[in-house]
Amino acid sequence: AILAQGIHLATTHPLWSRLSLHLLSTMQAENPTKAIPERVQCFGRKKTAVAVALVKAGTGQIRLNGCPITTVKPDILRVKVYEPLLLLGPERTKGLDIRLRVKGGGYTSQVYALRQAIAKGIVAYNQKFIDEATKKEIKDQLMQYDRSLIVADPRRCEPKKFGGRSARARFQKSYR
Repeated sequence: AILAQGIHLATTHPLWSRLSLHLLSTMQAENPTKAIPERVQCFGRKKTAVAVALVKAGTGQIRLNGCPITTVKPDILRVKVYEPLLLLGPERTKGLDIRLRVKGGGYTSQVYALRQAIAKGIVAYNQKFIDEATKKEIKDQLMQYDRSLIVADPRRCEPKKFGGRSARARFQKSYR
């Protein structure tokens, strides 16, 4: 569709003819059998926090918002982010680069979203580029430890209603 629009633009508008013909020739000259990088993108969610993990073959680097994963705050919850990596061991994760982005929620929700994104990303990478048996083995190992590493928690904050101070609590009833 874009190619057809480019040809139409080139034939109808005199100023664009030279530029669009150049673009068309370079688009056709590109190698169509270009190697697609082996990478998968997965997300993890907890409440309103959303983390996205980009898992690809590499040297074992894990970065969160461009910084090393060792900078996760608070320190107490840092182990939670490491859980999927520690469970699977270095032999399964050493050849993978994981880039993480996280937004929304509080710091605890962000940590839980990160660990889910990492776990789901490793499972998806193994399914797509290794084999189904390895993927099943990894998924079973993670599910046995903690189901929330693979399956998202559907609970959300209930909205406040009138006649009370919160979603369920009502103001005290008084007759006088």
